Amino acid sequence: MNTDARIAQFEELCQQEPGNDMAWFSLGGAYTQAERFADAADAYTKCFEANETFSKAYQLAGASLIKAGEPDKAGDVLEKGYAVASAQGDLMPKNGIAELLQELGREIPVVETKAEKAAPAGSFVCKRSGQPGTQMPRPPFRGPVGEWIQSNISKETFDEWIGLGTKIINELRLDLSRDQDELVYDYGMRRFIGLADEKFEELSGEAPPAPPAEYVEMIDTVLTRSGNLESFGGELHKQV
Repeated sequence: MNTDARIAQFEELCQQEPGNDMAWFSLGGAYTQAERFADAADAYTKCFEANETFSKAYQLAGASLIKAGEPDKAGDVLEKGYAVASAQGDLMPKNGIAELLQELGREIPVVETKAEKAAPAGSFVCKRSGQPGTQMPRPPFRGPVGEWIQSNISKETFDEWIGLGTKIINELRLDLSRDQDELVYDYGMRRFIGLADEKFEELSGEAPPAPPAEYVEMIDTVLTRSGNLESFGGELHKQV
């Protein structure tokens, strides 16, 4: 489906279901592909107006406003989005928003979250959640990346990824016997646990393998939904 057809499809869906946050999010992505950045910003704004916890929409609205030549409006949106992402523990949008705010020369808002409160002395603290948890008795798989996960990610967090990863496999109809689909799954895992590309390269000695480009934004979107894939109505695979 070409870009114009996708835009028409999602415009019609947004007219029919103006409260559908995913419809607005998808329309924003289609407008972005067409380099219609002002329209994209408007669509992403309607997305987080429909669902104020959709932190990724704030990030992309801000990025679109920057490209549309409206840095002041972008900064205001990004500051709100940073607070939302921080409150929910949405690590990827939070970091992405912080980078955009720095590009604009704005200070990163100070937001106190539960995850940032001090843990009891001597407890294992998960690097991803910031919360005390249980250290895994052994790495989840061989190699330095698996060892890093054991040292930094709690069993509770990794078990949460296993549950979400299974949902992603089912929703996107992945077949992990195919190299391409395995790359999608691995990308989702790295993003979920907060393993940055730079850290992966430091640990493994090579850049992380990239999944097909059309899956990257989709996986990031899934992660901002906190695993609530039911809201996609079983149709997520049709968007990639």
